[in-house]
Amino acid sequence: MAAMVRRQRQRPRRLACWALMAVLLADFLALSDTLAVMSVDLGSESMKVAIVKPGVPMEIVLNKESRRKTPVIVTLKENERFFGDSAASMAIKNPKATLRYFQHLLGKQEGNPHVALYRARFPEHELGFDPQRQTVHFKISPQLQFSPEEVLGMVLNYSRSLAEDFAEQPIKDAVITVPAFFNQAERRAVLQAARMAGLKVLQLINDNTATALSYGVFRRKDINSTAQNIMFYDMGSGSTVCTIVTYQTVKTKEAGMQPQLQIRGVGFDRTLGGLEMELRLREHLTRLFNEQRKGQKAKDVRENPRAMAKLLREANRLKTVLSANADHMAQIEGLVDDVDFKAKVTRVEFEELCADLFERVPGPVQQALQSAEMNLDEIEQVILVGGATRVPKVQEVLLKAVGKEELGKNINADEAAAMGAVYQAAALSKAFKVKPFVVRDAVIYPILVEFTREVEEESGVRSLKHNKRVLFSRMGPYPQRKVITFNRYSHDFNFHINYGDLGFLGPEDLRVFGSQNLTTVKLKGVGESFKKYPDHESKGIKAHFNLDESGVLSLDRVESVFETLVEDSPEEESTLTKLGNTISSLFGGGTKDTPDTKENGTDTVQEEEESPAEGSKDEPGEQAELKEEAEAPMEDTSQPPPPEPKGDAAPEGEKAAEKENGEKSEAQKPSEKGKAGSEGVPPAPEEEKKQKPARKQRMVEEIGVELVVLDLPDLPEDELAHSAQKLQDLTLRDLEKQEREKAANSLEAFIFETQDKLYQPEYQEVSTEEQREDISGKLNAASTWLEDEGFGATTVMLKEKLTELRKLCQGLFFRVEERKKWPERLSALDNLLNHSSMFLKGARLIPEMDQIFTEVEMTTLEKVINETWAWKNATVTEQAKLPATEKPVLLSKDIEAKMMALDREVQYLLNKAKFAKPRPRPKDKNGTRAEPPLNASASDQEEKVIPPPGQAEDAKPISEPEKETRSEPADAEPLELGGPGAESEQKEQPTGQKQTLKNDEL
Repeated sequence: MAAMVRRQRQRPRRLACWALMAVLLADFLALSDTLAVMSVDLGSESMKVAIVKPGVPMEIVLNKESRRKTPVIVTLKENERFFGDSAASMAIKNPKATLRYFQHLLGKQEGNPHVALYRARFPEHELGFDPQRQTVHFKISPQLQFSPEEVLGMVLNYSRSLAEDFAEQPIKDAVITVPAFFNQAERRAVLQAARMAGLKVLQLINDNTATALSYGVFRRKDINSTAQNIMFYDMGSGSTVCTIVTYQTVKTKEAGMQPQLQIRGVGFDRTLGGLEMELRLREHLTRLFNEQRKGQKAKDVRENPRAMAKLLREANRLKTVLSANADHMAQIEGLVDDVDFKAKVTRVEFEELCADLFERVPGPVQQALQSAEMNLDEIEQVILVGGATRVPKVQEVLLKAVGKEELGKNINADEAAAMGAVYQAAALSKAFKVKPFVVRDAVIYPILVEFTREVEEESGVRSLKHNKRVLFSRMGPYPQRKVITFNRYSHDFNFHINYGDLGFLGPEDLRVFGSQNLTTVKLKGVGESFKKYPDHESKGIKAHFNLDESGVLSLDRVESVFETLVEDSPEEESTLTKLGNTISSLFGGGTKDTPDTKENGTDTVQEEEESPAEGSKDEPGEQAELKEEAEAPMEDTSQPPPPEPKGDAAPEGEKAAEKENGEKSEAQKPSEKGKAGSEGVPPAPEEEKKQKPARKQRMVEEIGVELVVLDLPDLPEDELAHSAQKLQDLTLRDLEKQEREKAANSLEAFIFETQDKLYQPEYQEVSTEEQREDISGKLNAASTWLEDEGFGATTVMLKEKLTELRKLCQGLFFRVEERKKWPERLSALDNLLNHSSMFLKGARLIPEMDQIFTEVEMTTLEKVINETWAWKNATVTEQAKLPATEKPVLLSKDIEAKMMALDREVQYLLNKAKFAKPRPRPKDKNGTRAEPPLNASASDQEEKVIPPPGQAEDAKPISEPEKETRSEPADAEPLELGGPGAESEQKEQPTGQKQTLKNDEL
């Protein structure tokens, strides 16, 4: 009884647990249906958007014009905005309000050569000056002024809307591609634009890295332990980047052997691209047109912005056509003052115009080889990427420069970067699981730390010494964390974060690059930390740096670290410490109470993030922790290192690396220490452990940090929030405008369609002349109102007017729709009634011994058939008496309901017949049963053995070794079996006696 009570008590708990698991599973499934990520390949001229969502792996998004590539153009007017192809068409009508190639102004101050170049290329745009950040902004009108970051935020928001419409769900996570040569200021500008658009940036991935990732993902079977060096030459609209990538499989801790790509070398040209070719073609066409009108004393066509926009569009088309043809005729209707322009341009002329540009094609190749410290013989293949590589002269010059037999064209030059970026987005998102592909990107611009301190010379004179420490070296891998330790400061001081040696850039590139000084770091609270711990030994001021996945440098924190030896006994452990040790031991974290583990347990902070990134180079600038000076005898010898076990001594290089990694506590690697101790030193007895009271105590004091940005000040938080709100207001205004336009179009379309329907015979048949005149009059009044007052009507007013008209015409439309449905519905009902009657008739003809339906079931079906026939005849007769202008009594929904009721009864009987088993046959007069039907299955004909009289039921029959065994089902009719000496006939079993049947055992 007690056990039953316990089970009854446990049952509700189990049900509650199952219910909770069901709810959690439903929430998880609902969440998985709404998860999607996107990538934006942000080019100078166009962008490609790709998404990944459950059931849709790596798909390029189609825009509203069903194109896979969208122009990066924005048209900003007082009351509306246009994007993509719509903005491109507006460039001819309103070139001043149409912004393009604005990415070239990101992160640039007013004195940058690229700002002057932008003014020269697009003189129709007025660039204002921002005195706070020393940057420029677009001044379309006194009310419309936008920074390049805000314009880029609009484009990113538009790309998200395209992705959401394609994915049919909201999207916030994105990976955005940027040129590999973007510096810190330019990358931060892109991140600020994404924040304005409300996007969560998972990573800013270099477009060359995204292209290399896409190439490797689709060819992962070809990657093995042998290194393959591939060169990607990417010439787009605005710039050119050459990248050397090494593919090979490496062993990872998490997933074993996995493919890896490593960026080995990068070369670039910021202004070499298809845009410069188009501008030169436009200048050539301008000269030809001016020469044609030379005698007419006409104005220079360059003074007409609309004409220049038309010429630029024609130059773009001409460049594309000349890539496949030797010559082409350029023609523009009504270029200026209704004057048409027509001129023939040959490919030879185009190549002569761009001769100096083609000479710059091999430049990025040489830069990439130099940075990778490789030669062309080590490159296995050169692959073309980007739209401008389709120019034949570019391919000719590049092929000669690399010395290969042919150039690789086995990659989608337009979509490779977008596909690689969306694969990375899926890998970074927690909603998807992808096959691992290790990506090791490279630092293009080295970063170092500079500081000055006083030193005392031999003569006793104190002087200032300037020190430089490389933080992230050129072509070193990232993401990566680094720690620099300042050991000789006991008061507040400053240090500077600057770019390293940029000698690989030319003089013009250095001017475009901008400021080489990044940040000045002012530390406050160093002296107070030393006063707070006067009896502790200083382990230095540690500055923690992070170069994240987006290539953006940040200073995480600065700490002042102290250590001291304190006496403590195990008996003095607090209750919380004991509880923590117990929990650690339960989860596998507990170890024997050796001196090492006891010392580790007292450490306040574990600096696991100070370890170098995986695969970092063993150079002084690549160590995880860099000291203030290489020689510091007092600081280095103040705390002797723990004794190393014999036979495990590390090489000198590893010792130096460990020393430079900075006095890490043994708590960071307890497993290694435990292993070393078990191999070299035997474990101490329990008595010896208790006799060692001394342990290290580590104290960490947070240091205040003030950052002074030197390259390009970021937008303050209030201005960033204001810009985000401004973009959001513009988006809401656009949505409201689209909603109003949709309502106005729906109202206008309804008026025209209904006026046309009033004259159609099927509508005139079901309406009177008075009804049609009433509807037509109200439609004409609504049309007049829409023309006169519709421009000022709100969305609500338009929707209300449409609802009023639909309600007026509802009866007319209902009568027409019902008459259209009658023939099909009535025909289907007649067929169902006929088939049901035939089925019932056949069911009644089944013999009584084989009947599977009961009389009640057949009577019920017959009743439903008769009722349906009677309803149909009565309703059709009643409908025939009504005029066509009245509301019908024969409704299609009633016909469907009757059909469903009848079909339900028939299906019930059909399912019963499908699964019914035949009744057993009666025995013949001679004592044998009838043979099973011919269509019986093998399972219905399994042989049974009836033991002879006098034999026990469980006795085995006589076996017949000559015959083969037949497997028959247990429920088949028993067959009489005869064997040697057996009687041909057997007596019948007594009535009511149950006979056990067994299979033959032959």
